[in-house]
Amino acid sequence: MQLERPGTPVLETDRLILRELTPADADDLYGWFSDPEVMRWFPSTRTREEAEAWIERGLGWYERYGFGFWGAVLRETGALIGYIGLVVQEVDGDERVEIGYMLARKYWGHGFATEGAIACREYAFDTLGIDHVISIIHPQNMSSRRVAERNGMTIEKQTVKWDIDVLIYAVSREDLRGR
Repeated sequence: MQLERPGTPVLETDRLILRELTPADADDLYGWFSDPEVMRWFPSTRTREEAEAWIERGLGWYERYGFGFWGAVLRETGALIGYIGLVVQEVDGDERVEIGYMLARKYWGHGFATEGAIACREYAFDTLGIDHVISIIHPQNMSSRRVAERNGMTIEKQTVKWDIDVLIYAVSREDLRGR
C-alpha cells in the first residue's frame, strides 16, 4: 500500500496504518476540526490556522517523546481517516500518557478507533515501557467511552480539563495481567 502523503509509519493493524502527521495533512485535520459534530465533545471547533499549529505541536511531540497523535490511514484506500495515538497530558498536576482518537464522521461506527486505541495501548506497554495509560472523555460521549472500555479501561475519576468536566478512563499493565 502506498500512502497518499507519507509520514513515518509507526504502527500497523489489520485495517490501519498509524503514521506521523505532516504539514500536508492540515486540510484533512481542518475538515475534522471545523465539523461541529466531530468537535461536539471538545471545547470548540478550530480554524485552519489552529489545525496547522496543532500539527506543528505534534511534530514537537514526536521529537520530545517519540510519540504523539498519529494519522490513521485506511490500508485499503490509503485515505487519512483521522488521528489515533499517544500524547502526554497534564491531569490534576500530574503528567499522564493519554490514548486519544478522532475520526472523520464517515468512518464512525466501524471499529477503527477501537482497533487503533488497542494498538496504541499495546505499543505503550510493550514498546515504550509505559505502565499506565488514560483516555480523557466527556461524560456524555458514549461512543468514546465504549472505545475506552473495549480497550480495557475503567473510570478512574472525574475531573475538569479544558474548563469542562471529563472522565479519566485508565488501564495499567497490571490491570490487564489480572484479567
